[in-house]
Amino acid sequence: MSVLSQLAEALGSGSVRVVDLTAPLSSSTPVLQLPGQFGQTATFALEEISAYDDRGPAWYWNNFRTGEHTGTHFDAPNHWVTGKDRDDVASVPAARLVAPAAVVDVSDRVAEDPDFLLEVEDVQAWEAAHGPLPAGGWLFVRTGWDARSSSQEDYLNADDAGPHTPGLSVACARWVAQESQVIGLGVETVGTDAGAAAGFDPMFPCHTMMHGAGKYGLTQLQNLAELPPTGAVVVAGPLRIVSGSGSPARVLALVEG
Repeated sequence: MSVLSQLAEALGSGSVRVVDLTAPLSSSTPVLQLPGQFGQTATFALEEISAYDDRGPAWYWNNFRTGEHTGTHFDAPNHWVTGKDRDDVASVPAARLVAPAAVVDVSDRVAEDPDFLLEVEDVQAWEAAHGPLPAGGWLFVRTGWDARSSSQEDYLNADDAGPHTPGLSVACARWVAQESQVIGLGVETVGTDAGAAAGFDPMFPCHTMMHGAGKYGLTQLQNLAELPPTGAVVVAGPLRIVSGSGSPARVLALVEG
């Protein structure tokens, strides 16, 4: 039996499950808010074209409007100035959209400190327990933040000092971008950087260093709790937008058992 036939059989029998890592996309989906002097992303909106009526008696369809970086979405390298000469989302090789994932679970620490920052030592401790991060795969950081995704206020978790959401330290972002063999970083928060990252040096180190290295981001993921530390295979499907810096994506994981 071929490998693909075995996979099809495993999917049919349920010995391989499909876990949806995608947040539902609607007008209530939380969006990133930048300081007022900057351009802002649009919230998701549907515009009805027809609904089995005189505009179209046998069909229902809509136009939609949204930002590229709304909901569960894929960040291409050209999203950031450090990657401006690298791939747009339409140019990302298709083979890179199917890849293994390592899941580092720090949800217990984030529950105690929403400003928690993952350090290189945390990743190295994970590797000591589970083996090296997958070459050509994803590093997913589970924080439990997806539990907040039904509320813009809870999800951004901002006060007068700014947003308080977990992420990577500068040193960890540099290590993942420059020393690890992963192709990208996946998170449950609104973006790949921590809420306080505007005050880091450099600012927004995950964006700055990951995209500068030609690597990718997946954000606003859900259900990472259903993935094992190793062994999941992720299918990330952004729209192939020519010149696009990213796209909402349907992100699925294949998991044994």
